[in-house]
This record gives sequence, structure tokens and C-alpha cells, in this order.
Amino acid sequence: MSQLNKYKRYTVTSALPYANGPLHIGHLAGAYLPADIFVRHLRLKKKDVLYVCGSDEHGAAITIKAKKEGTTPQAIIDKYHTQIKESFEEFGIAFDIYHRTSSPIHHDLSQEFFLNLYEKDEFIEKFSEQYYDEDYQQFLADRYITGTCPNCHNENAYGDQCERCGTSLNPTDLINPVSTLSGKAPVLKPTKHWYLPLDKYQPWLEQWIDTKEGDWKTNVFGQCKSWLKSGLQPRSMTRDLDWGIDVPLEEAKGKKLYVWMDAPIGYISATKQWAIDNNKDWKLYWKKQADEQDDACLLHFIGKDNIVFHCIIFPSILHAHGEYILPQNVPANEFLNLEGDKLSTSRNHAVWLHEYLEEFPGRQDELRYVLTSILPETSDSEFTWKDYQSRVNNELVAILGNFVNRVMTLMHKFYDGKVESAAGKIELNDEYLNEKIGVCYDEIEKNLEAYRYRQALQSVMDIARLGNGYLTEKEPWKAIKTDPEGTREALHNCLLIMGHLATAAQPFLPTTAKKIIAMLNLPNQVINYDQEISFDNGHQLNAAPLLFNKIEDDAIEYQLKKLNDKKEAATPVKTVTVAPAKENINFEGFAAMDIRTGTILAAEKVAKTKKLLKLTIDTGIDERTVVSGIAEYYEPENIIGQKVSILVNLEPREIKGIVSQGMILMAENSEGKLSFVAPVEDFHTGAVIR
Repeated sequence: MSQLNKYKRYTVTSALPYANGPLHIGHLAGAYLPADIFVRHLRLKKKDVLYVCGSDEHGAAITIKAKKEGTTPQAIIDKYHTQIKESFEEFGIAFDIYHRTSSPIHHDLSQEFFLNLYEKDEFIEKFSEQYYDEDYQQFLADRYITGTCPNCHNENAYGDQCERCGTSLNPTDLINPVSTLSGKAPVLKPTKHWYLPLDKYQPWLEQWIDTKEGDWKTNVFGQCKSWLKSGLQPRSMTRDLDWGIDVPLEEAKGKKLYVWMDAPIGYISATKQWAIDNNKDWKLYWKKQADEQDDACLLHFIGKDNIVFHCIIFPSILHAHGEYILPQNVPANEFLNLEGDKLSTSRNHAVWLHEYLEEFPGRQDELRYVLTSILPETSDSEFTWKDYQSRVNNELVAILGNFVNRVMTLMHKFYDGKVESAAGKIELNDEYLNEKIGVCYDEIEKNLEAYRYRQALQSVMDIARLGNGYLTEKEPWKAIKTDPEGTREALHNCLLIMGHLATAAQPFLPTTAKKIIAMLNLPNQVINYDQEISFDNGHQLNAAPLLFNKIEDDAIEYQLKKLNDKKEAATPVKTVTVAPAKENINFEGFAAMDIRTGTILAAEKVAKTKKLLKLTIDTGIDERTVVSGIAEYYEPENIIGQKVSILVNLEPREIKGIVSQGMILMAENSEGKLSFVAPVEDFHTGAVIR
């Protein structure tokens, strides 16, 4: 890989977390732990790397949280910025700066970006109809509108994105939109906004993204190509909001910058603040240099729900501005699920980082290890507490911890922890061990620089396995009696393996690596990859406490019970509105309806409609065409062979140029969802329904 090695500087970002709630393990697995591992790896290679992040403190999500908690947006961002920052610090995410978008330096830079594009006539100014809540007398930002996703039919999609399928949306795309303020259907009302013409940039984006094929992860590249294939549309960069960064135009009073206009700029404003604090030149990490070879390598670590913003929208803004570098890679991860269900902030179905740190004190590396082992690198993965317990006990304790503990125990037992040899300097001279450890280092580098963390972590564990195997083969607890010099040499080799294990583990298990380095009494807390690992004659080892302790069953049962209790507390009691009965009809009117059991033979969507399917149905009497408004709930290919109830003597009528010869019966719930009505038993086609 090693295109990465050609760069002098690296600018690494993790998605700015919304300051409207705490962090959970899904956040860690998506954007923060992978970036932290990667940054630590680069630093061990002595690379000039800057790792920036910060709280995203604008947008409707903040105001929604403030309304729910009966407080102000400022109080919300102050509360959660502090909590998030402290959680990151305690967990050990190694940011160079953790900033916030409410800072003056960020407001100024975001407005500067807007004006740069405005003065170049890059924006389209237009009036459009946007949703308005008449009860609250205000336009609704994207997150103030929920409804049914037109792509996956998730009934809780937001106006800007469906969090189930990841599709980016406009509020008008939603089916049955509802205002989160009043709970009522909003109305459309005209308002003026400034749009980024993504369609104008599409040819450039296509050319640029095509250069990333084979370099970007398949899930990222595929989603980008899908977006481009669908055709890009202008996207509004301003909003009618009372919280956020003011649009710096006289004619735009009361309007704010769209949060996805300002949030990625937060990476740059954080860098500017870091540069001020450390007397550095921020432009070296963000702006194009006179010699292209001197440009920094920009890497965005995100979750898959942010791919469109980091691969389409933000690059378009940077391209339109013209002075900034573009991302070399956007290694987005998919979603992490929890105990068979999606992580959900609203349902409180999550393992919150601050709670984990309180309930498992000193066990940061255990969580880092387990999450790295199951990272959703190209597809969704799942965290379970039983798997967490198993990986800690059977891998960290039984393999890595066991090797270190056995070696240190024997060294202190036989030699009082002193490393002595007539040869003077003690180095790893075993050819086989050197070769195997060298392979592990190569695999770690190769996989990390291809963003394959799980495989890289296995190579770290392979060093521990190598040590255990070597220790078992040499049996120093027996050989001490018959071959004391051979035993001493074998244990010295084990100490040197421990040194390499600590080196390789540093990106993944930084606290554990420091503990091993302290046990070995090595001079530096951090060991660079190219640093020699050896001992001088007479070197004294330190005491060796256990690296890991087993996770007991009661701790796991407590966590499972806590999750279940949260689930029960979050499950609402559903109240169903039942439509009132219609006026009575006489029996003759009912008896005149001829309803039969039918079977769908073919189905296809009716062109230029969203709701209609053209069905071919075997009624037992004949085969006939029926046009039915069920396309929002059923895919044509999934209903072939479906048994239905069909009214066969309904007078035919023309719908969208198709003669419909009957009507299939559907049940409709209080939320408007449709379901087939058919006999429970497998009745023959044409059976009469009375």
C-alpha cells in the first residue's frame, strides 16, 4: 500500500459527534476507534500526523434535544460537549485537539467559506416550497420532520436521512410526513434559500471518484457510484432555523447555514485552533501546496450514514472553493448492532461509553479489543455481552495475559527478575522467532493500511500465540534442573517476544502495551516500529501484576438485565385509532358482491406512479388484470404466488391507461400500512368468500 508512505503529513478526522447525547459503542466502532488505531500506527512510523475532531453543536438535533429537556440549546451543547470530551479522554482516543463548532473561529471560517462560494456565483438562489408547522408558526428543518422512507419503508425516517437504510433524503421525499413539534402533517410554504449545484459538479465528481476504485473500500465506492448513477440535484446550504451559524448576507436575516455546510468545516477550524495553540502552520495540513508532492494526505473516518456528506457534498464545497486538498480516502464503516437489534439512541438500546467506563473501571483495552475484533468494516456486525466475555476470557486472559504472566513469574522465581548473560547485550537471535515476528509486523502494516483492523489485530495475537508455543516447547519449569543456561536463554527470548508484543499492540491496546513496557522496565513508554528491542546485561525487570482479569458471569447478567429493562421502559403502549363503522347495508347488497380467492401470477410497477402495481390474477374463473395501490408496501417480485381475496364483479374502470377488472381486498392499519386479506388455509383458486 503504500501510497500512504509517500506523504510528509497526514490530516486525519473523525466524524464530529452531535452534542445532543452521550457516546455509545456504535459510535466508537464507526468513526473513532478505527481512526485512533490508524493514527497511533502512523505515529509509530514517525509520521507527521494531525488527528482532529470536535463536537457538532448546530443543527436541528440540538434544538430538538433542548425542547425535550426543557432547556436551551446552549445548555445542551455545554453539557454534552463536556461529557463526550471526557469520555474520549478516559477511553484513550488520541486526538491532537477536540474542538467545538460553537467557537468564534469556526463561525468565522464557515461564513468565510459561504461568502467565497457566494462571490463566485456558485450558489443557486431560489424559492422553494418547504414544510411549515402552522401550529408553531415556523419552517421545519429536516430533523423536525419524520415519515416513511420511500426506499425501505422505515416509518421513522428523518427529513434528511433514513437511519435504517442510510438513504439521504429531502423532506418532500417522505411518505406521510409529520412535524415533530405538533405531531401534525405540515404544509408546504415558499421560502428562499441558497443551493449548492451538485448536478453542476457531477462530471467532476464522477471523474474524481473513479480514480478511487480499488483504493476506497467497496462499500464506500459502491454507495458513491449509486448516488452518481441516480443523478445529483442541487442541495440547499441554508435553513430557516433559530440555532446555528448566521448566513452572512443582509437579505438572509434569520437564516442559518445548513449543518452539513458547517460541520465538515469544523475539521479545518479545529486545525486552525490547534495551530494557534501550538505555533504551527495550519495551511500545511489543509491547503494545496506549490509542489503537489508536498500536499497532506486527508483521511476521513466516518460511519456509513455520513458517506454522502464526506464523499459528495464536502468535496464539492472544497472543489468549488479551490484552495483545499481533497480526501485521499474515506474508510467508512458499516453499522454495529447490539444483542440482535439495531443500536438506538431514542429507544435507549445502547451500551453507553460513559456507563461502561464507570461499570468496568480500568478495562478500556478490553472494550477496544472486542470492538476491533468485530468492527463492521464492510458489512454490519454485532456486539453481544456473551461474546465480549468470551473474547476477554478466552483470548486476552488465556492467550496474551497468560503468556506475559508465565514469563514474568518464571523470571522473578528463577532469577529475581534480573536479565543476565555472559554474552553481554541480550537480543533475539533465534532465526525462526525473528522470521515469524517479522511476518506479523508486515501483516499488521499491510492490513492496517488497507483498513482491515480485525486481521491486523489477529497478527498481534499471533505474536502472543508464538510466545506461548515457544514457552510450551522449551518447558523452562522443567529444563531449569537439567539445562540452566538453555532455560535462561529461552526466558530471555520470551522477554524479547514480550517487547515485540508490546510494540505491535500499541495502536490497539495502548494501556496494555504501556503495562508490558513498564514490566520490562524499558526506557521509553512508546516503542517505535524501527526501535531496537534488547536488554543490557544486569537489566532489572519490574513487578508484574496481571494484565487482565476474567469477566464474571454476574457482570454479564447485570448488563443483559439492564438492556432488557431499558427495552421494556422504552416500549410504548400503543393506542390504535379504529375507524368508525359505515352505515348499514342490507343483506342483498352484500350478497351481490362476488369475492373469490385468487392467485397473483404476475406483477409490475405502473410507469410514472409511486403507488400502483399492475397485477395479473388467476381468479379460478379466468385470468384478469387488476391495478392496485400497494406499490409502497410490496415489491412486485415478492408477491408472485400470493393468495388474495378479489372482488371479481366490480365494474371495470381505466386507471393510467390500464383497464382494471376487479379489486383485491387489503387490510389497512391506523398508520396507513396495507396487508393482504386471504384465507388462512390453502384454499383453491376461485373459492367463494362469503
